[in-house]
Amino acid sequence: MTTPIDILLKDEAATKTLGEDLALAVKIGDCLALSGDLGAGKSTLARALLRALADDDELEVPSPTFTLVQSYPLRIPAAHFDLYRLSDVSELDELGFDEALSEGICLVEWPERAESALPKTTITLSFTHEGDGRRVIISGYEAALSRIGRSLSIRNFLDFSGYSDARRRHLSGDASARAYETISTRGRAPMILMDAPRHKPGPILEDGKYYQQLAHIAEDCVPFVAIDRDLRAKGFSAPEIYESDLDAGILLIEDLGRDGVLDADGKPIAERYIESVRMLAALHAQKATPKIAVGNGIVHTVPDFDRRAMKIETRLLLDWYLPWKRGEPASSAERDDYAAVWDGLIDLLATSETNLLLRDFHSPNIIWREQEAGLKRIGLIDFQDAMIGPTAYDVASLTQDARVTIEPALTARMLEAYMAGRQESSGFDRETFLRDWHIMSAQRNCKLVGIWVRLMQRDGKPGYMKHMPRTFAYLETALTHPALAPLKDWCVRSGLL
Repeated sequence: MTTPIDILLKDEAATKTLGEDLALAVKIGDCLALSGDLGAGKSTLARALLRALADDDELEVPSPTFTLVQSYPLRIPAAHFDLYRLSDVSELDELGFDEALSEGICLVEWPERAESALPKTTITLSFTHEGDGRRVIISGYEAALSRIGRSLSIRNFLDFSGYSDARRRHLSGDASARAYETISTRGRAPMILMDAPRHKPGPILEDGKYYQQLAHIAEDCVPFVAIDRDLRAKGFSAPEIYESDLDAGILLIEDLGRDGVLDADGKPIAERYIESVRMLAALHAQKATPKIAVGNGIVHTVPDFDRRAMKIETRLLLDWYLPWKRGEPASSAERDDYAAVWDGLIDLLATSETNLLLRDFHSPNIIWREQEAGLKRIGLIDFQDAMIGPTAYDVASLTQDARVTIEPALTARMLEAYMAGRQESSGFDRETFLRDWHIMSAQRNCKLVGIWVRLMQRDGKPGYMKHMPRTFAYLETALTHPALAPLKDWCVRSGLL
């Protein structure tokens, strides 16, 4: 058992704040046992937690004293149990406790009435009166307390930064460990909090390094700060950073807005995609900044999208997609042939144009800023993994958006808009660019088909598999270029085409 978290709540407002902070830490399967005397603050905390999950300060939260359970279909489904009138532990099954826990979280007041039936992973909050306030001891298993501790650390960060009245609400999470919150406080516009804890090292793959190191995935928030400064200095719309704790991985940044490049039905808005690719052309026309100072003597060196990074990403097709698709792993010969194919393709890129790559420049990471003019209308976020490499990579990422189908006609318009924007750039060659676009498309989509399977099988996130048909269709498009013939032949021999 991990050392419990001990908190003194000076008043009811502090109890409500704790409930809101817990709403940002809980996940499906959590059982929170609220233990304490009458009037100790259990119901106040439960009500605040539920309203935060609902993002509705007026959500009706009646006491379940007589109904024993009250259910809420929120961002995370929640069931609020009051077991004071429970006559026998067996009644917990009749109340649907196990089903509620499998689908969401359970808040349990008077847990002592059914302690033997609660899961071993229960998180217990023990309330006691202390002077005019309350003391709460939070105990449970390590992973849960780590999540809760992280949320409380963010609250301390906000307090220290002068935002003690901050109202925190969940905004989004992604396929990584990062999460985002909206922060509202009196006297200023809403802000975004980026919760980006340092990556935990993974298994060693080669040369004593793990995947993030080989693929140049940002392991802390320093690269985000650096690239943000570089983009803003060059006149692009990246968020202003208001406050930061680089060691903790917490940033308070400008909210660029909510409008994106998709319509209400999730389809691409052509004008916005065209403007986005023009922004890329303007970015790639400027010289990359390989070293960027972020303060306190810290200098970020933007990594190169080198051979090893490209190949470790393409291996995701071998390691995850191919076994899932074919029902058996790749043979040693297939792996060797695949590596040789990619060595040949990467050799073709030796004389290609290189510049700053945002890396994941597609619909989830583009904000449309209607009130701005020109390139300022394209708001940039999620660029911490930026590298220096073939400029065609970001164009492929946008024109073959992994999360939305881009029809061939729009793709063609975007490619023409990009090349028109680059025609005055010294050394830009259309034919070489189009070849590189196909190679980078193949590289990216070989990575993505593996990532979708890995997210499903390893991380328990099957929802990403809905992108698989689109991603493989994009890969097939990439394979139409003559330069990709060796990879297409390998896919045919391996049974993938």
